[in-house]
Formats: sequence, structure tokens, C-alpha cells
Amino acid sequence: MKLDAQLPFVTALLFILSILFPLFPEIPLPVSEGRLVSWIENGQALWLLFGAVFTLSWIKPWTLASGQKAFWLWSVAWWVVLLGRSTSWGRVYFPDEPRLIFRAISVVLIAALVLPVLFSGILRKEIAQRFRHETFPLWTALLVVITFMFSDAVEHHRLIASLVLYDARDQDLLEELYEIPFMLGLFIIAFGMMQRDKATEMRFATTQ
Repeated sequence: MKLDAQLPFVTALLFILSILFPLFPEIPLPVSEGRLVSWIENGQALWLLFGAVFTLSWIKPWTLASGQKAFWLWSVAWWVVLLGRSTSWGRVYFPDEPRLIFRAISVVLIAALVLPVLFSGILRKEIAQRFRHETFPLWTALLVVITFMFSDAVEHHRLIASLVLYDARDQDLLEELYEIPFMLGLFIIAFGMMQRDKATEMRFATTQ
């Protein structure tokens, strides 16, 4: 694994915003905090859907070699699973439907992530190769890990939540705020990998 230690401007901005998130509940808002949380949740759902659609339409995995194809289709499955998780597998929009339906959706989507890794040697080989040879942006990866940790800590009342959550009434807002840089950081990392794959594909095409 190679690490790029440069600090991109967008990542630096997201770090600064993340540090300021605990102060956000103190800002007077023109809408209720509950409505703001709902807007953020809907925006996140749209962003995750965009991540899946963009990956399919931009990298066009069906045009790539088998290993790359398997990897990027698996990446699309990740975006869809994150979308499902962010909407409680659809329960957020259809709260009156039987819980069994949403449990079935969660099982199917998670299986779409796990089963390919278990049964596809091509995918496992591609993942291993990327871990060995891919260049990962260090600061963006740290942003993703740190903001996920705080979002998870706030949601599940873990010890480190006390570092950022000063009033239990702000739990939902803080959880959603920390998920924003997490999701943006994931896309930045994924898009960088897509760009490098595209560049490699173009160089290969020009040599033919």
C-alpha cells in the first residue's frame, strides 16, 4: 500500500468543519432541529444514490477487465448498502410496512457484499492487488475513519462521544453531521481510484 501524504484543500476544509460540528447546535436556525436532521438524511440518501449511479456511468465496469469489473461492481454494491443502511433499509420512507420486508432487504444487500468476496477468487485477487499497489490519500482516509468513529460513537453512546456531544438532545444532529464528511471522503477516495483506472485504460488503448 502506498500513501499520499498531501493534504487536499477539500479534505482540509472537511476537517475544519468536523472540528466545528459540536458548535453547530448553538447556532440559531430558521427551522427546527428535527426538520434539519430530516433534510440532512434525505441529502445523504441522494448522495449515496449518486455514488452508485456515478460509479456505474463513469467507470463503466462492464467495459473493463474481469478483475476491475468485479471490483467496481462490488463498489457499487457498497454504495447501495450504505444507502440502505442510511434509510434503515427503506423503513425511513415506508414506516408502516412490515419489519420483515426491511430485514429481507438488509439480508439481500449485505449478501451482495459478502458473497462475492467469499466465492469470487477474481474479486479477492483484485482487492489484494489494490491494497498492495494502490495509492491511498492519507489525510482523506483519516478523515473517513475519524468521522465514522465519532458518528458511530454519538449514535451508540460510546465513551468518545462525550468529546463532541454536550447535550443529549443534539444526538441525532451530531450523528448526521459527522456522516457528511465520512460520505464525502469515501467518494473522494473512490473517485481517485476511478481516475487512475481510467488513465491506465487510456494508456493501454493508445498502445494498441
